[in-house]
Amino acid sequence: MDFLLNEEQKQAQKMVRDFAQKEVIPVIGEWDRKQQMNPAFLPRMAELGILGISIPVRYGGQGFDYVTLGLVCEELERADTHLRVVMSVHHGLNSQALLQWGTEEQKQKFLVPQARGEKYAAFCLTEPGAGSDVAAMTSTARKVGDKYILNGEKMWISLATKAHHFLVVAKTDPDKGHRGMSAFIVTSDMAGVTTGDIHGKLGVRAGSTGWVKMEDVEVPAENLLGLEGEGFKIAMSCLDNGRYTVGAGATGLIRACLEDSVKYAQERSTFGKPIAEHQLVKQKIAFMRQWYDAASMLMYKVGMMKNMGIRNTRETSLFKWYATDHSVQAALEAVQIHGAYGFSDEYPVERYLRNSKGAVIYEGTSEIHQLMQADYEFGFRENKPLRCEMPAYSTAYFQEEPSAVAGD
Repeated sequence: MDFLLNEEQKQAQKMVRDFAQKEVIPVIGEWDRKQQMNPAFLPRMAELGILGISIPVRYGGQGFDYVTLGLVCEELERADTHLRVVMSVHHGLNSQALLQWGTEEQKQKFLVPQARGEKYAAFCLTEPGAGSDVAAMTSTARKVGDKYILNGEKMWISLATKAHHFLVVAKTDPDKGHRGMSAFIVTSDMAGVTTGDIHGKLGVRAGSTGWVKMEDVEVPAENLLGLEGEGFKIAMSCLDNGRYTVGAGATGLIRACLEDSVKYAQERSTFGKPIAEHQLVKQKIAFMRQWYDAASMLMYKVGMMKNMGIRNTRETSLFKWYATDHSVQAALEAVQIHGAYGFSDEYPVERYLRNSKGAVIYEGTSEIHQLMQADYEFGFRENKPLRCEMPAYSTAYFQEEPSAVAGD
């Protein structure tokens, strides 16, 4: 395993780091206090090519590999969690699902504008009464002629009021539980689709989180993603992609806590010397460095497995669990190092703490991931092959223009 970044990966990392440091960090505190999403961020991310960073060039993306996707998410969350959330839902949960499961017509119609950042996308799985228990969802899709009639409500949907395209999972055969679910591409302009924002969140306040309601929404049959009854498999494959971006973002949050704490500890003095010279402060810094390096290595491992096209559900789960749990711990230690100042928004560490809590809940709670890891160890769970797998990274497929690829 090679941990050295190539020049393309370094350039992408630097580009996103520069954007975050120059355009996001100076103003993010203001937007967090407003509990509003800066309207300039999404168009700017599209302009820089971030929204399609690991989508093939032939489909409007930048054609970078999956390790680069992880690096990008790390840099974005180093600035603020809500930017990484954009990548999780728009890129990881939606666009990569279209790349994996979509027909060529669906890719041209929906994936291309998403990868270019001309359209924004969201993922609709969670409901008011169904989170970890996916089979408890009540949204339905009934086929009538050449259309499906969708009814239901999705909750805690990132970019709910910003997205143009939704990937919606609903039950086409309620009697079959999770085997009776199907996935659909729904657009925000379809009659019967309404959305709204959720306010009063603990963290990720500068981001958009809301609900999506569907009342007798007529969805063309050609908007069915995959086959009827494959919705649960598709949703779980989406989570493999999304969880990787969540873990990568949490790695960036650990780094933010570490870097800000080191700087503060060198500037703040007590008892006649910088607090950096106090043994227990050193201990906290040492733990943060340990957590960051361990999370980084897991990120590289999963990213390289994705590059090789190896099923990585187990490894991605472990990465997401470890990185998010330790981002919470790093944020707690950062607040403690900052003392009373860590309890106010004069320093960003209080925002880091608030933001860190969401990631141990969404895309599989820490408890769910603990059970998954135990089930793998006991042999109760295995990585069964899917009908459609994410394409392994190759220059020929990801970076070549359409005209240069045989068969196009």
